[in-house]
Amino acid sequence: MDYDVIVLGGGPGGYTAAIRLSELGKKVAVVEEDSLGGTCLNRGCIPTKVYSHAAELINTIKDAKDFGIMAQYTLDIAKLRQKKERVVKRLVGGVGYLMNLHHIDVIKGRGRFVDENTIEVDKRYTAENFIIATGSKVFLPPIEGINLEGVITSDKALELERIPEKIVIIGAGIIGLEFANIYSALGSKVVIIEMLPQLLPMLDRDIADTMEKNLRHKKIELHLNSKVEKIEEGLKVVYTTEGNTRVVECDTVLVAVGRVANVNGIEALNLDMDKKGIKVDSHMRTSIKNIYAIGDVTGGIQLAHVASYQGIVAAHNIAGEEKEADLNAVPNCLYTSPEIAWVGLNEVQAREKFGDVKIGTFPYTALGRAMTMGQNDGFVKIIAEAKYNRVVGMEIIGTGATEIIHEGVLAIKEEFTLEELADAIHAHPTLSESIKEAAEDALGIPINKG
Repeated sequence: MDYDVIVLGGGPGGYTAAIRLSELGKKVAVVEEDSLGGTCLNRGCIPTKVYSHAAELINTIKDAKDFGIMAQYTLDIAKLRQKKERVVKRLVGGVGYLMNLHHIDVIKGRGRFVDENTIEVDKRYTAENFIIATGSKVFLPPIEGINLEGVITSDKALELERIPEKIVIIGAGIIGLEFANIYSALGSKVVIIEMLPQLLPMLDRDIADTMEKNLRHKKIELHLNSKVEKIEEGLKVVYTTEGNTRVVECDTVLVAVGRVANVNGIEALNLDMDKKGIKVDSHMRTSIKNIYAIGDVTGGIQLAHVASYQGIVAAHNIAGEEKEADLNAVPNCLYTSPEIAWVGLNEVQAREKFGDVKIGTFPYTALGRAMTMGQNDGFVKIIAEAKYNRVVGMEIIGTGATEIIHEGVLAIKEEFTLEELADAIHAHPTLSESIKEAAEDALGIPINKG
């Protein structure tokens, strides 16, 4: 065999798995048809956060007058793109450096399986084991006019040379809301059209309602329970809502209805699959014993950090160690203003599973650090099962949510109780002390909440 393991795909899951395999003494190659880092580093997680931070800076400038600071700004979209490209280039280069450091061969091109031990790129390569880490691709719904000029997907949304005067975003999921936040701050008039009747249905209604109120406060039009029927020439988006047909004109349409598993190149294997992607067990093994699959291609949770975690799991199992994936405490993050983050069960799910639950909340309006920052919008919510007071879920909306959620991740993973969270000393003034306060509220002994 040419290699012990060949990893198909150099995104966060693929390159992480390759590095761990090398550390475990395996001879490894990574096949990548584009740039190392995958969608996350090149078109997704990282570049969008550059733009999200730019949006945050603009909002900070606008709010500075509340602190007695009168400021103005001028937006240079070309320089913003250059900043994004510098960040991406540096991180992608860093992955390349790590490949060299760990003596991992990078094979450029699109891989195609010939059989369970052979893959073809520029030539044929053999390996004892394979990891399929080909990620996902943008899903384009069957909407008439979706291929018209001016209709873009998230892959191209950060390549625009000018800020749209008016942009229609189809889909109010994580991708759609993040771009709505970005383009609204950059100066676009934003219209969101979403099929579902509730924003962010994976979250409790109080979180979703707070975000909806915030969107409307920013003058972002939000049309829930609405379906796009077609897009006409001149970028006229025709949609139905409450049985009525309406039309909205714009200069850009962003299709952000989700992503689907990228399963190109595996046809020869005849793997067990469902409509979401490749089926795997808790060891990340497919129906063929020497072939593993991780990340978006499995049709599971589409997050870069989940793919990386699954890559580690697969690597250890290939190396002969017994390791199972535990996805009960996966943090989810929405980089809007305010941010949203959640982990574990929401309140509805917890009541369905445990019956009796305890809920604790703490508002940012009573949080000293948030008030000093002028960021009073939001709250922390903790969900615990009532028998042992074990924490089973946490939801946060507010500044810093994507950072402080990890206390909830640890609490759920290690089965902390409300008492343990409440008893842990939290620094003051900080955003994270809201978690202690919410735990005390769930126990019925709040200190700083009326």
